[in-house]
Amino acid sequence: MSDVKLSTDEVAKVASLARLDLSEEKKELFAGQLNNILSYMDKLNEIDTKDVEPMFSPVEHTTVLRKDVVTKEHTRDEILANAPDSDGQYFVVPRIV
Repeated sequence: MSDVKLSTDEVAKVASLARLDLSEEKKELFAGQLNNILSYMDKLNEIDTKDVEPMFSPVEHTTVLRKDVVTKEHTRDEILANAPDSDGQYFVVPRIV
């Protein structure tokens, strides 16, 4: 177990680097919270995990997307039939320049 604990001075230094102006109450609050986190990390480090296979994620990820397969759903004539204007082969759009 690590005996390293964060003091309010260390919290003030980190806050200063982050350009945060913390009140004394906040420094004490954050020092206590960070020490709790470090204590919890120490507890986690005590767990024997040498026989546990590393995981990318604790949950299984399945893709919900369909396969990327090229299909031809509509013909050119069907698509051009919905265009406001066409020349029978391409869309006709207003000239911009």
